[in-house]
Amino acid sequence: MTLSTSAAILLVVAGAWNLFIWPQFAKRIIADPRSRDEHGGRTTFFTVHAVLISVSLALGLSVGFIGVIALF
Repeated sequence: MTLSTSAAILLVVAGAWNLFIWPQFAKRIIADPRSRDEHGGRTTFFTVHAVLISVSLALGLSVGFIGVIALF
């Protein structure tokens, strides 16, 4: 299967967007008071968002990689 150049560029942009946005979101989640309980332990709020961020970063990296491969 081959991708058009415009589709490959779209994948690279989408991957880059994810790799730019999600770390910024992670910083806000870490600083959010709901991320820690009164004893300093991680809450479900933190865990759910950490999984969401991890999966999104992995998908962004994969999509971007596919786009780069399709360009060459």
